[in-house]
Amino acid sequence: MSTPPRFDRGHTDDLMTFLAASPSQYHAVANAAARLEKAGFRQVQETDAWDGTHGGKYVLRGGAIVAWYVPEDAQPHTPYRIVGAHTDSPNLRVKPQPDSGAYGWRQVAVEIYGGTLLNTWLDRDLGIAGRLTLRDGSHRLVNVDRPLLRVPQLAVHLDRSVNTDGLKLDRQRHLQPIWGLGDDVQEGDLIRFLEQEAELDEGEVAGWDLMLHSVEAPAYLGRDRELVAGPRMDNLLSVHAGAAALAAVSSSDDLPFIPVFAAFDHEEDGSQADTGADGPLLGNVMERSVFARGGTYEDRARAFAGTICLSSDTGHAVHPNYAERHDPTHHPRANGGPILKVNVNARYATDGAGRAVFAAACERAGVPWQTFVSNNAMPCGTTIGPITAARHGIQTVDIGVAILSMHSARELCGADDPHLLANALTAFLAG
Repeated sequence: MSTPPRFDRGHTDDLMTFLAASPSQYHAVANAAARLEKAGFRQVQETDAWDGTHGGKYVLRGGAIVAWYVPEDAQPHTPYRIVGAHTDSPNLRVKPQPDSGAYGWRQVAVEIYGGTLLNTWLDRDLGIAGRLTLRDGSHRLVNVDRPLLRVPQLAVHLDRSVNTDGLKLDRQRHLQPIWGLGDDVQEGDLIRFLEQEAELDEGEVAGWDLMLHSVEAPAYLGRDRELVAGPRMDNLLSVHAGAAALAAVSSSDDLPFIPVFAAFDHEEDGSQADTGADGPLLGNVMERSVFARGGTYEDRARAFAGTICLSSDTGHAVHPNYAERHDPTHHPRANGGPILKVNVNARYATDGAGRAVFAAACERAGVPWQTFVSNNAMPCGTTIGPITAARHGIQTVDIGVAILSMHSARELCGADDPHLLANALTAFLAG
């Protein structure tokens, strides 16, 4: 096998570009697909008949993408190596009837998506982005990436206890952003504005999936630029690394596995959607690939039995101001390399065999790694890992990058960890 490229800080620079260009899951999968296209991948439609030719292919469905590379000598029973991730992030999403306002302010009605750190959306310049569905059924991406909206916090003079008793936000009343002045709420105002931004005719939009985002650009942080601050690292950091790793290994046909990159939508609200990890998308793609290469159900069973998935998602670095919230013997650090995520109650899918797989990949890549486990007194989050393992019956290992401020509008990671993760994923996919 030819040696795949080794990622360095240039990968982190590119991650920052990717984050800025991906304010929604729809933009993220479009950008990931464009990068794979440059590596020779081609899109296939789910409604078309598939052939068994070798090479790189990908499927787009909404905010999800599944891409895979079939080597020339792949057999119908050849196992898969999968990097799994998710494209969605907690945020504020536009309601079906968005135009609202009161007391001379024009506002946009929003709904809270996922486990958002609500206070991080206050007093922040916000843009709006997402997907517009046109009357002919086609889609158009839209991204107003300039200060357009703001969720203003109540002045301390009107809430004297905020700094002693803590900030208390009502999810319905206190998170509605303002975007202008006016006494009359004009129905259809927001969508008409977005039609203009997308260079569409008035009335052309029939549906929308829109969300707010911070317009502050990702940036290096710290005296020595050792850190990166930016939006949506949970989990576009893994999406970016997974796409880069798949493109890297596709330069060779000397692969013992079929490498796959799968990035799902709706992880932050339970994964139960046709574009979520609990849906049929990944299984359908792998099965159809087996059958397109002349395989039988027996070949499908053999391929799945030998398949391994790395579920890559962010995890918690130990917080210096809240160290007591972390396990006393496991302290993942920024720039310490990717983390192996373990939970014996199957909130993560990792077991001892999976640990060995991940350790071997990191060793081949020359990448340091760490272990994360929750404090016994704290609840543990979960990922697409256990869902992938249970739905498809494939060995799955949960890994990721340690960050601070998870689910904030702006998160923080070590500047070296993104390229260390990409190197580990590349070694894993290469076998």
